[in-house]
Amino acid sequence: MLALLKAFLLAFALLFLLPLGIAAARYYWDGSGGEWQTADRSSAGLLPAVPGRAAAVRVFAAQTVRWRGIFATHCWIVFKPEGDTAYTRYDYTAWGDPIRVNGFVADGRWFGRAPLLVFAADGDAAAALIPPMQAAIAAYAYRNQGDYRAWPGPNSNTFVAAVLDAVPGIQAVLPPTAIGKDYPYDGRWLRVTPSGTGLRLSLGGYAGMTVGWVEGIELNILGAVAGLDIQRPGVKLPGLGRLGLPRTMPSAMATQP
Repeated sequence: MLALLKAFLLAFALLFLLPLGIAAARYYWDGSGGEWQTADRSSAGLLPAVPGRAAAVRVFAAQTVRWRGIFATHCWIVFKPEGDTAYTRYDYTAWGDPIRVNGFVADGRWFGRAPLLVFAADGDAAAALIPPMQAAIAAYAYRNQGDYRAWPGPNSNTFVAAVLDAVPGIQAVLPPTAIGKDYPYDGRWLRVTPSGTGLRLSLGGYAGMTVGWVEGIELNILGAVAGLDIQRPGVKLPGLGRLGLPRTMPSAMATQP
């Protein structure tokens, strides 16, 4: 029994404490938290300045602000129905009305941090995704002032996860640093993963486990996620995110980090 406990503590130190320590050191040395109130929020150049006629869907993630940036990212959704001349961006934030529409530049830096592309679809593939995503946004339960909770949720990443869950079989996988993505926004602690290739167990967002071909294996302890990517070999570590071969999507989709 003692040997088992020692093995557990060693694994916890290597998979959770060490990565978080490295992330904290990196945060300190690169000055991520400095002057965030005046930080650049202009376009990162990830979307055409003049949209084409084709439908488009994007999910972005960027390191969040202040000390939370050590271990957490903020995710948001952008889409453009076919024929529209502008993108529409959806964020879920702690200030004002939680669901913010076009509160920021569609592919803007998140308080100085350039976003990563998590998911992309264009043309007919995007057009098929937009209606269920719009319906999920309109029906999202935690849409009133005071509903936002940074930890364990519902937060910005809970919102994006809920919208993606509304599209069965979608191949999007939020980064392991998207704290709150596993919060049971609809009260269901056990559910099929968005890709339909596995199951996710969430104990109120405080702990849980995900196993799926697309999502890989993820262990959630107090919101921090460690695990393995099976489809494209890689490791998932708290604070550091996913390390390994880049995730690839079908031809209509773009590469995930």
